[in-house]
Amino acid sequence: MKYIEGGVCAAKGFLAAARHCGVKSKNTDKKDVAIIYSETECAAAAVYTKNAVKAAPLHITKEHLKDGRARAILANSGNANACAPMGEENALKCCEAAAKALGVSTDSVLVASTGVIGQTLPADVIISGIPQIAAELGPEGSNSAASAIMTTDTVKKEYAVEFELGGKIVRLGGIAKGSGMIHPNMGTMLCFLTTDCAISSEMIGKALLETVKISFNRISVDGDTSTNDMCVLMANGKAGNAEITEENGDYEMFLEALAEVAVTLARKMASDGEGASHLITCTVRGADSEENAETLSKSVISSTLTKAAIFGADANWGRILCAMGYSGVQFDPDEVSVAFESAAGRIDVCRDGRGLSFDEDKAKKILTEHDVIIDIEMRSGPCECTCWGCDLTYEYVRINGDYRT
Repeated sequence: MKYIEGGVCAAKGFLAAARHCGVKSKNTDKKDVAIIYSETECAAAAVYTKNAVKAAPLHITKEHLKDGRARAILANSGNANACAPMGEENALKCCEAAAKALGVSTDSVLVASTGVIGQTLPADVIISGIPQIAAELGPEGSNSAASAIMTTDTVKKEYAVEFELGGKIVRLGGIAKGSGMIHPNMGTMLCFLTTDCAISSEMIGKALLETVKISFNRISVDGDTSTNDMCVLMANGKAGNAEITEENGDYEMFLEALAEVAVTLARKMASDGEGASHLITCTVRGADSEENAETLSKSVISSTLTKAAIFGADANWGRILCAMGYSGVQFDPDEVSVAFESAAGRIDVCRDGRGLSFDEDKAKKILTEHDVIIDIEMRSGPCECTCWGCDLTYEYVRINGDYRT
């Protein structure tokens, strides 16, 4: 398996394009509407937020995916179309316009939105731009589409790999957005994944569910689960491999590639958290189950006090044990050891639940690096889990203090 360029258009037969349509009127130049399109019909699946309040596009996409098939994704930034007047009506109108421009059926178009909640989606503005976007679709459009779905993101998020199945080269890639309101529980993040692998709708759905659990469900920026979280995977079969219809060696290889792309995109989201200056990687080892290791790790990377300590490069390891203690997992604190690690080195700060004497200057140097690792040893079993988060900065409050206005 190797990294390749191309993002969501890396796989054969996938095209993309985006333009500024004016979804958010005060921003006059940012691209805000994108289309991702497959030249042939795809097996497709999606996973959605578990937030009880779901945006209108999720309901439409779920309906359109009942048959496990799709051809295109229409996505906009600048407006979430959540809790908005005529939400589903406007989402469907946009799908119909995209279907007409692409020459496909309406129910083969999936739709996603991200942005401010509660405001009416300017459907007519989006619809007016769709024909031109459709006319500009091309194999080099991933970067443009990745830009169009950004809100408070500071960097585009793209990734793709290629690998071999039965002598055929298969490609898999995607784009994502997510910077704030990130605490996925599915199953404002959006992720669109495409592959030319031949795989059945049933198996693509199974693979996506398995992958989301170990990638997007293991990141947190601010503890808020969005109304719009959606991850879509489309496969058009153009690689020409024998179709994957069961769990076999080919399925395992596909799953490995999917995990590589999804985890990379998830890490990019955590690293680009609103106002963030650090990516936090927390690994809990020696737990009695993977589920408990995940709960403990996610509790640490979600802890407001821990996030603030990392922002200040303060090796306040007591906050880590505190977060573990209220996670709901039963464990023996006297068996826990904690270390901080980065490109600047490693330092042990807690052993057997008790503080160690350590060099504060060295610790500060380690925690000043952008990528910081919190390494936790439980000594209660053979299982481990890694989750990703970011620090909490003044900038996060500034961004979200006037996000709507």
